[in-house]
Amino acid sequence: MSSIDKSDWLSQVTWNDQGLVAVIAQEADTGDVLMMAWMNHESLQLTLEKGEAVYWSRSRKKIWHKGEESGHIQVIKSMHLDCDGDTILIKVDQKDRIACHTGAHSCFFLSLEKTTDGPVWKK
Repeated sequence: MSSIDKSDWLSQVTWNDQGLVAVIAQEADTGDVLMMAWMNHESLQLTLEKGEAVYWSRSRKKIWHKGEESGHIQVIKSMHLDCDGDTILIKVDQKDRIACHTGAHSCFFLSLEKTTDGPVWKK
C-alpha cells in the first residue's frame, strides 16, 4: 500500500456536522482500549505535529492537550483511519498508565452484569 501525505490524509477524514471525528485511544503495548474522545481539524493537526494526543473538549469548547493538567499525556505510536473515514484509532503510550479523569487506567471500567433484578453496571 502506498503512503499518503499529511494533507491528503487529513482530507480523507469524514467530519460530523459539528466538524468533529471520533477518536479511540488504545494502549500500544497492551491493546487496552483507554478512552473515546473527539478531535476537530485543528486538534488533529496539533496531534500530528506534537506526536501527543490533542483533543477537542465538547464540554469546554476548546482544544485539550491530553495530560496538560494531570501529566498523563498520550504519546502517539500510530494512527489509523477506519474504512468510512469517520473514526480514528490512535495507539499510544499512556503516561503513568492513567487515561481516565477518574484516575482509572481506562475509561471503560464498568461492566454490564446480569442480576436477578436485571442488568446492572458494576466496577
